[in-house]
Amino acid sequence: MGPGLLLRGAAALCARGLRAAAAGRLCPLLPRPPARLLRTGGCRCLRTALGPPGQGKPPRSGGRGRGAAHSEEEEEEEEDGEEEELEELLAPGPPPGAQRLLVVHPAVKWGAKKPQLTTAELQIAEAIALINTLHNWTVLDKIIMSTKTPDKKFIFGKGNFQILTEKIKGLPHITAVFLNIERLSPLTKKELEDAWGVTVFDRYTVVLHIFRCNARTKEAKLQIALAEIPLLRTNLKNEMSQLDQQRGGSRYIMGSGETFMEMQYRLLKEKEFKIRNALEKLRRKRSVLRTQRRRREFPVISVMGYTNCGKTTLIKALTGDEGLQPQDRLFATLDITAHAGYLPSHLAVIYVDTIGFLSELPHDLIESFSATLDDVAYSDLIVHVRDISHPETVLQKASVLSVLKNLNLPSHLLDSVVEVHNKVDLIERYQSPETNAIAVSALLGYGLEELKGEIERTVLKTTGKNILTIKVNLAGPQLSWLYKEATVQEVDVMPEDGTANVKVIISNSALGKYKKLFPQ
Repeated sequence: MGPGLLLRGAAALCARGLRAAAAGRLCPLLPRPPARLLRTGGCRCLRTALGPPGQGKPPRSGGRGRGAAHSEEEEEEEEDGEEEELEELLAPGPPPGAQRLLVVHPAVKWGAKKPQLTTAELQIAEAIALINTLHNWTVLDKIIMSTKTPDKKFIFGKGNFQILTEKIKGLPHITAVFLNIERLSPLTKKELEDAWGVTVFDRYTVVLHIFRCNARTKEAKLQIALAEIPLLRTNLKNEMSQLDQQRGGSRYIMGSGETFMEMQYRLLKEKEFKIRNALEKLRRKRSVLRTQRRRREFPVISVMGYTNCGKTTLIKALTGDEGLQPQDRLFATLDITAHAGYLPSHLAVIYVDTIGFLSELPHDLIESFSATLDDVAYSDLIVHVRDISHPETVLQKASVLSVLKNLNLPSHLLDSVVEVHNKVDLIERYQSPETNAIAVSALLGYGLEELKGEIERTVLKTTGKNILTIKVNLAGPQLSWLYKEATVQEVDVMPEDGTANVKVIISNSALGKYKKLFPQ
């Protein structure tokens, strides 16, 4: 059998598998992963059948005088191939279109699983806010249903499940149900969709879709693609089980002993491997930038908090950065962004804006964004911003602190957190119950000077910087060196002897260099 016939036969077999996969029922949130993987991975599937990477390559043309040119062409092709593969990893799925939803909150009203810092009404309000974040998604109705067994297959007891089913059947215009649970098992999701006749979303799929819609940078898109992998794997398993029932999922590819399902899993694993490699490259680049910042000894301040607490607005108020455009919606910031500012002593600092947190944020999403949150571990100070006007502000604080503890941050960083109570303009005559918190209104500018003073005191303490007055000879290079390597606050010139007393903020390392270069 000639190689052309072999390739055509393999392509036809892959196409039949693709049609079978497309016939399966997929979650409308997802970009039809198996079909897409087959479409982009067909060549890889054939390469695997013909031999491992690096073997069985087509022979080079034997033409004279083409060796060097051919090598350059190969390198360009490899670079283009890498870019194409990365673009494929970043390609967003097709939009799920408009959705009209019923929001259902399972309320545990007794027992160990009953929430202590919130209420069912506040929880369903946050669920509705998540849906309202998405374009063309509309909440048609909402309902709170009591349950004793939220981890069972049908979530609710028999009576409440029947009531809920009848309510859903009586709402012909809804296209989906948002069940406000962190993660539904594949079996539960399938059973509920079969019973209700509509798509069922959990918090994982909704938050993931919000992330996908808000992602702007390559790194954020890669992190979201990585967070999608567990969901794609679960959907693939469900699809293949349906194909097996139709006797379409156990077919072998090219007689290699690899089933259609095994090939899909392999392609998905390859995709995950490439995403992790691409993220690692970006992490190394960020590490270089971090090293450059530390070499110049700019203190780094990470601003963290619950989603929509006002982090970006606060950074804009502290830095005067007009390029920042805060938005009043959940998860408006998914990328690490750095913004320069000055403290009262004229010390230059870098404020880092971070992704907002959410209660019951699925673990897979936190793990995917751990690369972004790595920067927090290298900061000199954490500013924790709270929306003090929110009725769940205590729960939000607990959620943020829980995530911070799980990031394995240095103990000195956790011990020196500056807590900011934001949006005090929304509370009449606000008095903070916590003596170490600073009340501000980032929108109106209230309390910002006090906050800058506290940040400066803490930064000087944690970075080991010193405020000193150094006597310099104006005829020498000392003053210009201090302007370059330290923060000069005041220069008191004494013309009678050609010297000046210079008040500076200087680090221990820079002070050591100064004494070595300019011994008294």
